[in-house]
Amino acid sequence: MTATRYVVPILLAGLLFGCGGSDTSEPQPPVPEPELTSDLFLVEGDGEPAEAGDTLRQQILEVVESGRSASSLPVLTVDYPFDGTVYPRDMVSPTMKWHDEAGTADRWVVDVEFEGVAAHLYLLVQGGPAPQGEIDPRALGEANELYRPTAYQASAETWKPSSPVWEAVRRNSLGRNARLTFFGLEGDDGRKALSRGSFAMSTSVDPVGAPVFYRDVPLMPSKTTEGVIKPLDPGAVPLIAWRLKSVGRDDSRVLLEDMPTCANCHSFSADGETLGMDIDGPNGDKGAYGIVAVEETMTIDAADVISWNRFEERPAGHNTFGFLSRMSPDGRYTLTTVNEALYVRNFQDYKFSQVFFPTRGILAWHDRETGEIKALPGADDPKYVHCNGVWTPDGNEIIFARAEAGDPYPRGKPLAQYAGDPNERQLKYDLYRIPFNGGKGGKAEPVQGASANGMSNSFPKVSPDGRWIVYTQCSNGQLMRPDGKLHIVPLEGGESRELACSLPLMNSWHSFSPNGKWLVWSSKSFTPYTQMFLSHLDADGNASPAVLIENATAANRAVNIPEFVNTEYDAFKKIDVPAVDHWRHFARGAELADAGDHQAAVAEYRQSLEGKQHDWRSNDWQTHANMSKSLMALGDADGALEHIRESLRLHPNNVEMHTNYGYLLLQKGVPEEALAHLDAAVKIDPYQARPWFCLLYTSPSPRDED
Repeated sequence: MTATRYVVPILLAGLLFGCGGSDTSEPQPPVPEPELTSDLFLVEGDGEPAEAGDTLRQQILEVVESGRSASSLPVLTVDYPFDGTVYPRDMVSPTMKWHDEAGTADRWVVDVEFEGVAAHLYLLVQGGPAPQGEIDPRALGEANELYRPTAYQASAETWKPSSPVWEAVRRNSLGRNARLTFFGLEGDDGRKALSRGSFAMSTSVDPVGAPVFYRDVPLMPSKTTEGVIKPLDPGAVPLIAWRLKSVGRDDSRVLLEDMPTCANCHSFSADGETLGMDIDGPNGDKGAYGIVAVEETMTIDAADVISWNRFEERPAGHNTFGFLSRMSPDGRYTLTTVNEALYVRNFQDYKFSQVFFPTRGILAWHDRETGEIKALPGADDPKYVHCNGVWTPDGNEIIFARAEAGDPYPRGKPLAQYAGDPNERQLKYDLYRIPFNGGKGGKAEPVQGASANGMSNSFPKVSPDGRWIVYTQCSNGQLMRPDGKLHIVPLEGGESRELACSLPLMNSWHSFSPNGKWLVWSSKSFTPYTQMFLSHLDADGNASPAVLIENATAANRAVNIPEFVNTEYDAFKKIDVPAVDHWRHFARGAELADAGDHQAAVAEYRQSLEGKQHDWRSNDWQTHANMSKSLMALGDADGALEHIRESLRLHPNNVEMHTNYGYLLLQKGVPEEALAHLDAAVKIDPYQARPWFCLLYTSPSPRDED
């Protein structure tokens, strides 16, 4: 028998369930009483459900009766959803997955029982293999693999309830439990249950009520560089996208893509009106940070960008970038870690391609009204590393992670070869709290339960009602750890416990919904390509089992840094970043220079350097350096010298520029100044051959000495 054999004239979903054409992304009013008043028999096929005829109804009832009365049957294991799952009232239907020990079962009756409701919902479903998901061919490379589910995953039977069926399930389980029991059967006229299995769920009266903003990335590992966070090959950076997802929709919206630079960590003000976002450049100012009002179409221009490198108390020669910046609830202040030293290892394993965490750093804040950047007293002791700072909902306190400071790469220790390698730099953080006090700070106090517990405690987030801190606990370091688990502790400190929603492999990058009822986070438990999950938190801080947010990206791409935005899905449609257009010209210039078209390259470099020079663009040294090399290739020595001087002013320790400067000065007959630059190049890096060659070229011959 097939589903199509049972199709009878289909009643409209609105007539069956009273749902009309409502958009499930909008919160529904509470339903005090269930709507199901008599048994309903439906057949699920490829489209809308069909109401079963009398013969099929009798067959379904016989299967259910035989399954319930049997003392033992082969086990049907529901792999997903998890038993006890709580769904938000504004979420689309999930893809259910199960394994049936009765190998001959080829269709299933699902008996849905609702707490306190006499009527049942009976469904006949076909099952079938899990959808493979879209593959993005651009995200394939030598160091990753085409997405392939495990043998167990591939052998699962699946069913995604149609919209009318899911509407019936969630409306009748609103605020009450439902149990879905699966009975396997065989053939068109099978009337005996071959297997049995079930799970319980409920629908919360609490909607999610807000979309999720997140980063959508290819997993294309890059070779490691000490102290540089570079999990992607530079050529893959434009493949990063930033998306908006409503749990009430099966699709998502791309807000920003094709960036020439790496923009990553972000945060929104509590009212959803302001966005802060890291905006880096290739070999540019890693401390660049954009702050802009959230609108339907947002534009981050150069005037909207600050630089954490304006922090006046930076050590000499140190370039900071602001680690995990966080906007205050009212959008006036931004908190970050400056003067940081990072332990970074990038691996060629796409499953866990990097490890990074700070080993030095202090907290600093920026004031949008005054433009000042100041250290936060009490979180500025260089003996400790201070990081992951977040605000309490009233903006009065900061919760942050702290550990004893030290060098990121201790001498004599082998480098880690994988995430969780015992050779990683060992560092355990404790959570602390400190008053903000208008930027004056105060005394930092440990958070009892999330400190001095033998584990590393990091990445705190405070619930919107100010009652709880949810944080990541792991054995070492922080963020994206294979053993990372979500823990919860009262804001004032106390007993800490692992949240029941934690999955087996990596739990981090969590965020609270604006109403405080839901938590979103990232995990690699279902696939190496990181996915987002959702969990409900009750008044006592208990979390329901994890719910996968499906269709967030292609099957061979990962999502991370999910954050709820306190706005409507359709009120946030696009982000433009003309602030980084100069890097687009830089990239085009580099490509043209590599192709030998230096005249066209110079034109692109000039466009890159045009316009008002904001402080965050202090590292245009690379553009000046590239311009000088193209001008040298064109025979314009004077023009090249001009740009070399500017590049060295911005970046004095560039061996290549000192060497080129010395070479050109020799050509112009200025040996003394040339020697000074060549000597500088040798002192910076004595293993570079070219400055030594130029020095030998300028050395006096034996005849000259005579």
